[in-house]
Amino acid sequence: MKPIHYDVTRLSDMDIYLFKEGTHVKLYDKLGSHPMKREGADGVYFAVWAPNASAVSVVGDFNAYDPMAHPLKMRIDGSGIWEGFIEGAKKGDTYKYHIVGYDGRHFDKADPYAKYAEKPPKSASRIWSIDDYRWNDETWMDLRKDRNAHDKPIATYEVHLGSWRRKVEEDNRSLTYLEAAHELADYLVQMNYTHVEIMPITEYPFEGSWGYQVTGYFAPTARYGTPQEFMQFVDIMHAHDIGVIMDWVPSHFVTDGHGLINFDGTCLYEHADPRLGYHPEWKSAIFNYGRNEVRAFLISSAMYWLEKYHVDGIRVDAVASMLYLNYARKEGEWIPNKYGGNENLEAIEFLKQLNETVYGAFVDIVTVAEESTAYPMVTRPVYTGGLGFGFKWNMGWMHDTLKYFKLDPVHRQHHHHQITFSMWYAFDENFVLPLSHDEVVHMKGSLINKMPGDENQKFANLRALFAYMTAHPGKKLLFMGGEIAQWREWNYKESLDWHLLDNPRHKGIQKLVSDLNGLYKTERALHLYDEKHDGFEWIDDRDYQHNILAFIRKSDIEEETVLVICNFADAVRENYRVGVPYGGAWKEIFNSQRREYEGWDIVNPHPIEAENVECHGREYSLSLRLPPLGVVYLKMV
Repeated sequence: MKPIHYDVTRLSDMDIYLFKEGTHVKLYDKLGSHPMKREGADGVYFAVWAPNASAVSVVGDFNAYDPMAHPLKMRIDGSGIWEGFIEGAKKGDTYKYHIVGYDGRHFDKADPYAKYAEKPPKSASRIWSIDDYRWNDETWMDLRKDRNAHDKPIATYEVHLGSWRRKVEEDNRSLTYLEAAHELADYLVQMNYTHVEIMPITEYPFEGSWGYQVTGYFAPTARYGTPQEFMQFVDIMHAHDIGVIMDWVPSHFVTDGHGLINFDGTCLYEHADPRLGYHPEWKSAIFNYGRNEVRAFLISSAMYWLEKYHVDGIRVDAVASMLYLNYARKEGEWIPNKYGGNENLEAIEFLKQLNETVYGAFVDIVTVAEESTAYPMVTRPVYTGGLGFGFKWNMGWMHDTLKYFKLDPVHRQHHHHQITFSMWYAFDENFVLPLSHDEVVHMKGSLINKMPGDENQKFANLRALFAYMTAHPGKKLLFMGGEIAQWREWNYKESLDWHLLDNPRHKGIQKLVSDLNGLYKTERALHLYDEKHDGFEWIDDRDYQHNILAFIRKSDIEEETVLVICNFADAVRENYRVGVPYGGAWKEIFNSQRREYEGWDIVNPHPIEAENVECHGREYSLSLRLPPLGVVYLKMV
């Protein structure tokens, strides 16, 4: 039997103090399993928080999963932490904690702080260390603050690693982290993206949850490889000047028995009262943000990915569900806060603490809130009363825009407000414009299938949607498959339909997205003031009868101004007059109906001299040919 020793610890008095206070933000260095030496002997130190357990032992490969072999000892400092050193346990061994509850029940739990796990459906944790990885991204890290800056272009490609591409010839398996890294990085460069956002890869048991039902908050899923291979994935992205944003889920967790639920025989990580601790919509458990140790656990998880894996940002999932006690609940199914309101005061304080902590440690990263309500000041600093996020998904823009584009052009004139309303609040927050995975699943239809009309019109509408999105203030996010106009809804079990690129129309959409991303990166007027009124000005938002919008995007240099005209009607507008802010010649730099995109080739091929003809309250104006279902960008020559 391999010996266990209790005269070794990684926890100082200060660690325990900060843990109890909820301000320890690097618990991954202290709790969990840690290969180490003790008096020259190799082994592993284990530490787990289970304050209400009557006994805890470690079971694993090293003791044939015998719960009597290696009992841990509870510390006497009131922390509720059990610990011990098992001589001979080694990296790669699987293990769980065998916990005896206060009521005598026995159950095996995965390690909440495990750095690696067995490949699902197996569920044991795996002893691991990532300290041997040597990073090669010093140049990227030195420049990251500039790449993530609010006045720089951020064009994000949202990816589900398990289904972006698959090895159909090898039993339809997913790519590994390393296979995906090389292929995806090259593709992102080709498509002129600046960032990739990865749907959750924190370990999760059920493939159909897409990673949003988590068991391992410190472990990259073993489905695609080892932790070091995910590190290499990030390294390769950085070598290609691509930032990595990781989807992170602190809003709820899976109720599988080996996970956090009833961890020590009590509701340790979650609320005991189901009106607070159970999510009726997702059938998952809700974290108890009022418990100091739980806040420390979650913030340590975010810090872990930022520090150890060099990820450049975290997108926080389902923030709205955290902010409101009555989210997805009927009357009588929730408990008001101490003031009688529906705000989750503890979750709000947690989010503020999270953002203050991660931005305090890493000034060059980004945090992004998926927040679907009008909760105020999500992206304003905590010291001014905000939640402290760097960016927020603009769900209102997404919903209104897709509703508008679904309409037959004949009817759009009656819904003109849907396409203009977003400008009323476009600068209230630091927005990301998302066309995410949520819009192409659950019978909602793919983006191309949301578009009205025959096939020609569908493609023209989709090109116009992407062009309008690029010109609209806000950072950009597009879910994989949209850029090739995939007809089918996304299926996590299958690869994207890459064969569609054999069709020129689909290839044209892909080229258009690449060109738009390139323009967004190079034209400062399209990104410099994404979050400021200074960068946007209406030319005409009232021509609802013709389904036309005209506006300018501005930088701090007049000559960089970009004029944008959107014709969302299915009719050519000849000699359409548009007021412009400056005289001189204007050249068409983009047209969504160009032949190279398989468009209808209705363009303005030559520079157009602004005439001294008043229009839209401006001294100068242009007479243009506007393509149907098209968007045109012009710039001064």
